[in-house]
Amino acid sequence: MAAPLKDSFARPAVERVAEMMSVAVPEFDRHGFVDDALGTVDPELGAFEPAGLTDRARLVTRALQRHLPSEPGAVLRAIRSGLGPPIADADELGGMDGFVYLPLVYLVDDVGHADVELALDVQEELTQRFTCEFSIRSFIERAPEVTMPRLEAWTGHASEHVRRLVSEGTRPRLPWAARLRGFQADPTPVIALLDRLVTDDSEYVRRSVANNLNDIAKDHPETAVATAARWWSDERNTRRLVRHGLRTLIKAGDPGALTVIGFEPDAPLDIELVDLAPAAPTIGDRLEISVRVSNPTATPLGALVDLRIGFVKANGSISPKVFKGAEATLEPGADHEIRQRVSLAQHSTRTHHPGTHTLEAVLNGRIVPLGSFDLAAE
Repeated sequence: MAAPLKDSFARPAVERVAEMMSVAVPEFDRHGFVDDALGTVDPELGAFEPAGLTDRARLVTRALQRHLPSEPGAVLRAIRSGLGPPIADADELGGMDGFVYLPLVYLVDDVGHADVELALDVQEELTQRFTCEFSIRSFIERAPEVTMPRLEAWTGHASEHVRRLVSEGTRPRLPWAARLRGFQADPTPVIALLDRLVTDDSEYVRRSVANNLNDIAKDHPETAVATAARWWSDERNTRRLVRHGLRTLIKAGDPGALTVIGFEPDAPLDIELVDLAPAAPTIGDRLEISVRVSNPTATPLGALVDLRIGFVKANGSISPKVFKGAEATLEPGADHEIRQRVSLAQHSTRTHHPGTHTLEAVLNGRIVPLGSFDLAAE
């Protein structure tokens, strides 16, 4: 069993933070700080040893505030002075080493609003060692008049880490972070920034752009589709990542998203069930489904085919699950066979029950019934 993530942030990490601060503040009490960070029981966060990764980092942040100067500007300058060398590119990111900087990210967020310009300067440097996608968000919300122009300038920054901070930090639904409600309501300012980054030389940045578009799609699907259509028409290394940005809409069969990537929902394609083996499956079997999609027209057509099984639940209701199938371009009169294997064994994430299961194809987002099969108990 893998060690818990929190184990990667233990005494050695705290001692590295102490070393960085000692470089910046010669009178910094390294040993007192380490003992404080590891030994204090915080009323909100508890003790260091049982705490999780982020709470451990928070405990270190609070210990830093007790051992560094009280003036926010002095704290920000100490953070900037104590940073080690920047990471040149995304390939240098490895393991959990970067999390040693997480307490400093939290610290900038806590004290930086007293001097926003300096705090942004520090985040520009800090994100080149770890990431400031969590701390930048409060500056977007509380000081947009200063932060948004800085983000726009950073879209042309020499460091891919800083450019990625623009796309990742503005994600409306960034995991592990509070949502940016303003951008959920109106993503226009975000899209203006993403337009500058979608053809970035770094795939690390472009993938972040795609994840941001996927966030936007959850609140504004039509806006996301319109943005993707603009980007799709540009051949400069964007199409694969645009598809990634539309993934939630594609999975849901959104007609606009499917049209952008070349699969017309109303395309006159035919699909039929070819084989189901075993024909009378039992719980524990592996089911193999074969379907054939055909193009009866005189025009080449794109086909995106997924399979959907309606699994019987314990109460007898049906719960559909989609299984990724395949995609193909069918020439006039051509057909294409697709095979999909589905485990009917009991899983922690899916419990099987006997009964009649429905079988459907999702063809360019269109649901096509293919029949049903009876699943027997073991």
